Amino acid sequence: MFRFITGKPLWVNLLVGLLLAVVLFVALISSLGWFTNHDDAKTVPSVTGKSLAEAQKILSDAGFTVEIQDSVYNDTIAPLRVIRQVPDELEVVKSSRTVYITYNMSQPPYTQMPNIVGRSFRNALRELEAAGLKLGDTTFRPDFAKNSVLEQLYNGVLIQPGAQIRMGSKVDLVIGSELSNTAYAIPNLIGLTLGQARALLKEKGIELASIIPDPGVRDTVNAYVYRQSPERFDDEGHIISIRAGQVMDVWVSTTAPVIDSLSNHDLSVPDSTDSE
Repeated sequence: MFRFITGKPLWVNLLVGLLLAVVLFVALISSLGWFTNHDDAKTVPSVTGKSLAEAQKILSDAGFTVEIQDSVYNDTIAPLRVIRQVPDELEVVKSSRTVYITYNMSQPPYTQMPNIVGRSFRNALRELEAAGLKLGDTTFRPDFAKNSVLEQLYNGVLIQPGAQIRMGSKVDLVIGSELSNTAYAIPNLIGLTLGQARALLKEKGIELASIIPDPGVRDTVNAYVYRQSPERFDDEGHIISIRAGQVMDVWVSTTAPVIDSLSNHDLSVPDSTDSE
């Protein structure tokens, strides 16, 4: 065989080699369609916006493999609806191609409640939005911290920072407003339970700043107030006034104090005084 090759002129060998290369190249190109199923291509149907079950059936019937790529939550889209598909709709691909779909969750995921107490109302809105939460009702209460968040509530109950809450939930806020111009005579809390004292102060827009229990107090709500600050009268016996939004401190004990009817329980003291 080698004598057959070497016995020919060089240009003949080169020509034969070139012809063989051309034949092999043409054969290879012609067989690519068979190897790669070039003619087996289909258009990807549109399943965006359809239910997850419907999308899977449409793609399977069209000869595509379906795989769930991800799930997200969007409260503006119906649950279990397809949000995104890859490849995109109307794209021409092989029928055996896998189509990846992303759908909307049936239930919103949990997120952590941020700590927005003390934040300005504007910053609180930003933090709620960043956590995937919405603003619910807003109420205003007289306080020195004007336009600041005083309380954060969920379903009417105080919610602590870090608590798990569904995304999209509404959080109610209590916002500080200007102090009231109406001045009240400081209420007498001595002898009341802490629960009663808190309710009385709430009616006047006054907050409890500190609650100091005696040793042995386990249930502060039902403990008795035996001291308050500020007191009702000054050293000269004049009425001390307080405005809505200001605060008081109380000391509580397990036993009710002995009340002196001639002390600061004078019923003739007016409930409110004129503002200055």
